[in-house]
Amino acid sequence: MAYKRILLKLSGEALMGTRQYGIDPKRLAEYAEEIKKIVDKGIEVAIVIGGGNIFRGVAGASNGIDRVQADYMGMLATVINGLALQSALEDAEIQTRLLTAIKMEQVAEPFIKRRAVRHLEKGRVVIFGGGTGNPYFTTDTAAVLRAIEINADVILKGTRVDGIYTSDPEKNENAIKFDSITYKDVMNKGLKVMDMTAFALSHENNLPIIVFDMNTKGNLVKVVDGENIGTIVDK
Repeated sequence: MAYKRILLKLSGEALMGTRQYGIDPKRLAEYAEEIKKIVDKGIEVAIVIGGGNIFRGVAGASNGIDRVQADYMGMLATVINGLALQSALEDAEIQTRLLTAIKMEQVAEPFIKRRAVRHLEKGRVVIFGGGTGNPYFTTDTAAVLRAIEINADVILKGTRVDGIYTSDPEKNENAIKFDSITYKDVMNKGLKVMDMTAFALSHENNLPIIVFDMNTKGNLVKVVDGENIGTIVDK
């Protein structure tokens, strides 16, 4: 195994499957199946999910909702997604804990670093909900922050494309894929891997990021085994 402890970052939109919004139970079950494969290999797994399938803070703010209020609504959406993923993982007989940056004891534990690490050491999958708990920060930033706090070896950013390209491969068929790229080159080329706050935090803490296609079965296992899947961003 190339990695012992990983943080998997999933977008909220990934949970929609073929739907226009909301959560697709079939897609959830597929993700749970893939995650179970790496848990069974003894890898410690933490997960951060976005909330864009339910509510996107920036979009809400542009529609007249106060930005801070809109961001809190987005944080609550990530908790809804976390509860859905927790249910799917438990259906797959994986022990799971949902920890949130915003206290809501009836549905989740509050985020405490030592508690999160202890859950991981016991083989439980830990889902972090509620973003950072602060407005103006994305779930990308939350993912990097939590990964640093739990001393994860790598951030695995599961997307619907198989890596980082010179331009959007869904719009430009001539886009060229990078197998690996440095933090500096990502910034110089203006490539969109994560938002800049998250990316700068990852760079400063020498935390590698692997962008890969989460929707292809078996890819997650290949990534943690060190196979050349997706694109790795490193120093």
